[in-house]
Amino acid sequence: MFDQLSERLDGILSKIKGRGYLTEKDVDEGLREVRLALLEADVHFKVVKDFIAKVREKAIGQKVLESLNPGHQIVKIVHEELIETLGGEYVPLNLKKSHPDVFMLVGLQGSGKTTTCAKIALYLKKQNIKPYLVPADIYRPAAIDQLVKLAKDVEVPYFHSSTDMDVLDICTNSIKEAKDIGCDVVIIDTAGRLHIDEELMKELEDIKARCSPSEILLVVDAMTGQDAVNVATSFNERLDITGVILTKLEGDARGGAALSIRAVTQKPIKLIGVGEKLEDLEPFHPERIASRILGMGDVLTLIEKAQEAFDEEEAKRLEEKFKKAEFDLEDFRDHLKKIKKLGSIEGLLKLIPGMGKLRAQLKNAQIPEKELIKTEAIINSMTKQERRNPEIIDFSRKKRIAKGSGTTVEDVNRLLKNFFQMKQMLKILGKNPGLLGMGGIPAGGLNERALRLKRKKEKKKRKKIKRRKK
Repeated sequence: MFDQLSERLDGILSKIKGRGYLTEKDVDEGLREVRLALLEADVHFKVVKDFIAKVREKAIGQKVLESLNPGHQIVKIVHEELIETLGGEYVPLNLKKSHPDVFMLVGLQGSGKTTTCAKIALYLKKQNIKPYLVPADIYRPAAIDQLVKLAKDVEVPYFHSSTDMDVLDICTNSIKEAKDIGCDVVIIDTAGRLHIDEELMKELEDIKARCSPSEILLVVDAMTGQDAVNVATSFNERLDITGVILTKLEGDARGGAALSIRAVTQKPIKLIGVGEKLEDLEPFHPERIASRILGMGDVLTLIEKAQEAFDEEEAKRLEEKFKKAEFDLEDFRDHLKKIKKLGSIEGLLKLIPGMGKLRAQLKNAQIPEKELIKTEAIINSMTKQERRNPEIIDFSRKKRIAKGSGTTVEDVNRLLKNFFQMKQMLKILGKNPGLLGMGGIPAGGLNERALRLKRKKEKKKRKKIKRRKK
């Protein structure tokens, strides 16, 4: 989502950073470009004005202009102000442990509110918190059915509502039922409209008065740009929302909503939707987002993704198998699945500091997402016996595997060749751990290194024999 803004700011700040000496005129010229970049990213004009004024005030101080690295200092100031504009610090969901807490999700139709309810349920479930879903949108066709299906997908209990029931009765009875079955959080999916109207707001105010929610979370589609700020302002004035959830951040939105909503409403962005899958929900950390915008990466989020995807005990078991070169194609497939859980290759590169330029270079290159899918399809088309003993796979088996996976015999051959080479490499490294310190496997391939080592041993042996003869 922030790609366009990130590229513009990176280009502008790189020019400033590259200069060893800065004048007040240099700072003003740089900030003029920053202002244009923010406005093009659909950031609210008042937010841009305040942001530039604060950065300029700090940047033209004598300590900055006369420092050894004034350009780096200005980048640091821009980074700090971005964090402040985005909210300063991470604000978690308000769990009062009142058994149950009530989360009321509000927003316009099409913002992704119903799906977000299920995403929050899964997010809480991973933290050993028992959620309970409530379909309270009795107006939109199939809204109840949609939430019921999602509740079954994430395996959480839900309230059995219908379109002929009263909305306030649904909310009241669902809280009682959630308490009876020992749930911790009730998540209410309220009705939306295509636009804000009095009838919608009155219903939401009544639900708030009846249920006393600990969170009133406004779900906003980041793709709506500047209008997202107007929506957030209207809902906040009537309901006094406690936080915002931004959805569709994986899209090509310009990023202005994220930078504007917090500054205009003074309400924190608590969660962000970063994909269509139910697990694609992340806590909103202003510092991490600011670092991503300035191309500094986000290592902490990358670590959290890895910890979530890889079970520690399973990782240790697999590590032992790799060390002994005893792993098979089933282990290999399971490892691929875990890598895919981390997200797309391009998405992961965004989180690694300094990888912005590499991502730009890879734009026209083939990212190996399809290769991973193809590899998994080939392994899935094998029998259990073939996966555990790939040595038995002959030409007729390869033909069957290729047909079953929609690939070619050449693809199957390539996979098996790479797999056997990797096993051979790990065997050599297991016997000669010092190879890792010598630079690993040479460009010429594994067999070349193995032959070279064999020749060295034979040479030493011949020298010893010669010495003895002398």
